[in-house]
Amino acid sequence: MAETKRLTVPEAEEILGKEYPVLNHGFVRLIDYSGGDQRIVQAARVSYGEGTKKVRQDRGLIRYLMRHQHTSPFEQVGFTFHAKMPIFVARQWVRHRTARLNEISGRYSIMKDEFYLPEETHVNLQSTDNKQGRSNEMLSPKETREVLEHMRNDQNNSYKSYKKMIDKGLARELARINLPLSLYTEWYWQMDLRNLFHFLKLRMDEHAQYEIRQYANTIANIVKKVTPLAWEAFEDYQLKSITLSGPEIDFIKKMMPKNLVSEEDIKLFTDKLSKTERIDFISKLKRMVD
Repeated sequence: MAETKRLTVPEAEEILGKEYPVLNHGFVRLIDYSGGDQRIVQAARVSYGEGTKKVRQDRGLIRYLMRHQHTSPFEQVGFTFHAKMPIFVARQWVRHRTARLNEISGRYSIMKDEFYLPEETHVNLQSTDNKQGRSNEMLSPKETREVLEHMRNDQNNSYKSYKKMIDKGLARELARINLPLSLYTEWYWQMDLRNLFHFLKLRMDEHAQYEIRQYANTIANIVKKVTPLAWEAFEDYQLKSITLSGPEIDFIKKMMPKNLVSEEDIKLFTDKLSKTERIDFISKLKRMVD
């Protein structure tokens, strides 16, 4: 039987174990990965051997898969991250239940004296039109400093109480229960590329909380190095795309003149697309106006 070699990506090998700082005490590290762009096309072309297609053809196939939501080949690529984040970020993060993770336990370990404090530029008032988010309106500089000082004092006092209980021999699982959500935790987090793209689409969005966006942006930069062709397709067909509902399309059909876009306009724009992308785009336009 022929020996099967592990598929590696040089750009990914260079950053394995590299620590990318996030927020004041956090980080993200790529611990391991399985596959890359080549694994995606191998899975899609299961009857073909390695090296039978050119990079240009691989790119076209990956874009086709993403464009038509044939997502199972993307599940063949996996990532394992070591990440450290405030507990309140972890509780948003863990909502993505398709991951496998192992988190540090305060029952076994003494938690470190590390807490998250927002930067002054991110101390904002509650949004009036978004119940779960901040507005762009900031406190006065004096009020901002008072808020941060109040947070810092609460964190210090909480940790002092925790440490006193630990020193008295109280069970760690009891001593930890009053520690705040700003305390840092860390975990190993594993997810396949298909579900990782879903995580990134939600958590890189401007409506996501600022703090978790910083982690998502960091992870995105790592993913780009491991699967650059898949990332390009994801960016074009998901991150930068807009989905219209049936009623919205019906409205556009009623409002859009059939000659709004000329054949010359279509050709000028679609010259930037591949042949199959151009066919798909023209098909969409016809659905919009017919």
